[in-house]
Amino acid sequence: MSDEIVISRLPSDFTRWHDLLGLILRAFAYMDGVIDPPSSARNLTADGLREKASQETCFLARQGENIVGCIFAAEHARHVYVGKLAVEPGFQGRNVGRRLLETVETMARAASKPVLELQARIELTGNQAAFARLGFVETERTAHAGYHRPTSVTMRKILP
Repeated sequence: MSDEIVISRLPSDFTRWHDLLGLILRAFAYMDGVIDPPSSARNLTADGLREKASQETCFLARQGENIVGCIFAAEHARHVYVGKLAVEPGFQGRNVGRRLLETVETMARAASKPVLELQARIELTGNQAAFARLGFVETERTAHAGYHRPTSVTMRKILP
């Protein structure tokens, strides 16, 4: 098996929804008991991911047949919203997330969308710092329904 990690668009004939769900759940597991409210990743299902992929663009990071990362991108009028960026825990720190984000940047530029937007949970200051190092800037703090304090940080990156 090659050690090379390849980033590609989710193929139209993709069937490994349970594998993709497992990746996301493993990548988001460290948030359990840290963020409030809990991550929406906990509510995902394989069928829900299939539906999400039919409405958004998904890119996969693979090493051989193994899925080691993913990212979803939803096009809006003037920006692309990035969600469910997940990297297999054993592959974190190896620039997989950066490469997935760069792939979405390329997609956004090609679609004439000048901005990437994402949200990070208020408690995940390490994630916020990582996104800031990649050029994202905090634009607002919002609260999930039923919360009277900020629970998420919205960050944006203006694309060159």
